Amino acid sequence: MTELSPRRLRAAIRIACALAAGLAFCLAVYLLLTAANPSGLISFSFLVILPAATTAFVLGLADPFRERSRAFYVRKIPVVMLAAVVSTSIVFLYEGILCIVMLAPIWFGLSTLGGYLAWRCFGPRDDDAGQGLRSTALLIVPVLAMQVEPYVPLPVAEAVVRRSIVVAADPAAIWPLARGVGMVAPDEGTWNLSQDVIRLPRPVSARLAGTGRGAIRYVRWQQGLSFKEVITDWQPGRRLWWRFRFDKDEMDGWKLQDRHLMPDSAYYRITDGGYTLEPLGNGRTRLTLTTRYWVRTPVNWYARLWGELFLGDVSDNVLAVIAKRAEAAVPAAGVAR
Repeated sequence: MTELSPRRLRAAIRIACALAAGLAFCLAVYLLLTAANPSGLISFSFLVILPAATTAFVLGLADPFRERSRAFYVRKIPVVMLAAVVSTSIVFLYEGILCIVMLAPIWFGLSTLGGYLAWRCFGPRDDDAGQGLRSTALLIVPVLAMQVEPYVPLPVAEAVVRRSIVVAADPAAIWPLARGVGMVAPDEGTWNLSQDVIRLPRPVSARLAGTGRGAIRYVRWQQGLSFKEVITDWQPGRRLWWRFRFDKDEMDGWKLQDRHLMPDSAYYRITDGGYTLEPLGNGRTRLTLTTRYWVRTPVNWYARLWGELFLGDVSDNVLAVIAKRAEAAVPAAGVAR
């Protein structure tokens, strides 16, 4: 094995120490925000400024004399930083895979931006200590931003996720299943990225108590999720609409590892949704499941991209369960009421 020269060894130690210092700062910010206000993790300072400033700080310490290539700044260090953040989050902070998946792209993008800005702005220095001091000063930026940001109102964006499936059955066969599918086997439904790879919970059961407006659908999902859907529109064979109700006593029993993504929080809330049934003739029906929600984050466009994926996959799975059961059932003579 080729031995490292003293110069390369010193450089490797410098880079390792810089990465450790940057990771320690990120960890300190995480713990501080979690203790003071968990929703602070969904902030411009944490999501945008922190990864860019920390990466620039690490590069200022790791390469004080600007001897490294641009690839070192915009590819190598951002990749290593991301790997370190993800590993720490999973092993020591017990973050769920969903939070990690959502955080990774934006952190990597902003880390790359911080590396690029460091490449453009940092010049070779003769004073190693002075460069370290200037790099450390970068960490003041996210700290100051965290003090100011609570006084800046976040924008609110409403979103709608809609999925449809054509079922080889008439509305009379589909309507009872739209009201409630009963127990759902773990292998029912369809394969999707969100539930089979990222491991979002799958449905366990859905049952309706009562009929008409004011009736309640009791819904259970994996990981201990249970919530209610209060019926607000009841048109047999045509439309079933509800508003979501998340009771605190039920949510306390949820076993979600991704605790920052609760569906009834200050920055993300699922509001209402439902089924519409459109007869297509020849014994076919278009069944559509709609879910409406709002987000209040500094990156609403980014949150909505994930909402489209996650809620879309969940909707596709539920529709597949209903479609398979409806097509296997004997069509009813009329619409069940």
